[in-house]
Amino acid sequence: MNLQRIGLIGHGEVGKTFTSGLKDKRGVSAMGAWDLKFVDPATRNLELERCARLGVTAHGSMRELCEASDLVISAVTASNTLTVAQEAAKFIRAGSVFLDLNSASPATKQQAAAAIDAQGADYVEAGVMTSVPPYGIRVPMLLGGAQAAQLAELLNGWDMDARAVSERLGVASAIKMCRSVMIKGLEALVIESYTTARKYGVEAHVLPTLQETFPSIDWEQQGGYFFSRVVQHGKRRAEEMREAANTVREAGSEPSMAAATADKQQWVADCARDGVFDGLGPDALWQDYADRLIAHSRPKT
Repeated sequence: MNLQRIGLIGHGEVGKTFTSGLKDKRGVSAMGAWDLKFVDPATRNLELERCARLGVTAHGSMRELCEASDLVISAVTASNTLTVAQEAAKFIRAGSVFLDLNSASPATKQQAAAAIDAQGADYVEAGVMTSVPPYGIRVPMLLGGAQAAQLAELLNGWDMDARAVSERLGVASAIKMCRSVMIKGLEALVIESYTTARKYGVEAHVLPTLQETFPSIDWEQQGGYFFSRVVQHGKRRAEEMREAANTVREAGSEPSMAAATADKQQWVADCARDGVFDGLGPDALWQDYADRLIAHSRPKT
């Protein structure tokens, strides 16, 4: 597999991580990106300057990126997974590879694959198994699709951590989504439990019982991490959990827990949008976040 020219669709936190981490790898001859922020007057100049500093070509359209790339990597929000794949399919070149990093249900990935494969390109799904920032391009990924094994070999040659799990599309996504039901659900549970305990003044009693039951987890520290990640990325997490709910639904069950998790994540994201957490620094404690939520909320009457 000879993929020398890489293009990222979506140049946010994840996209920038991949463009900066891959552009100097052996065999990579060109690195480009496309994002709607490149043409938005409110963000254009800043984003183009960032691309220039990274040594990344900022393409002017989806078409331009697809025509210039052998490997197209989609790193957008979950809700845009299918739309972006269908738009890319209008311009993607036969023989190129489309790597979909987005958190979406198996059925969504299969629909995206149908659009890409119809143009003679190869669609490979990825299940990104944990948060990208701590790992960079070494974030563990599970790949699925007919070309998953070949692409994994190429990516691992670039010091990435990719493992092909199936030639059948949907398997990698199912693994990712089932994990998300648990991990994102735990985030939502911690936020709800801790904030309620804080409101009643009983956190000094609740957390030690969690520590006793699950001694391998530092519940104080983990609580702070969960709050901060949801405050920072709640909107994206809520979208992912709606896709997780779709995954459960596609399996024939009612996604009661996944849907509730999406609602909780969205609520925290809305609070963040409204400035509830403004002024809290990177070292804020979970109690700081909980106090803001308590002050923002009004008891039901």
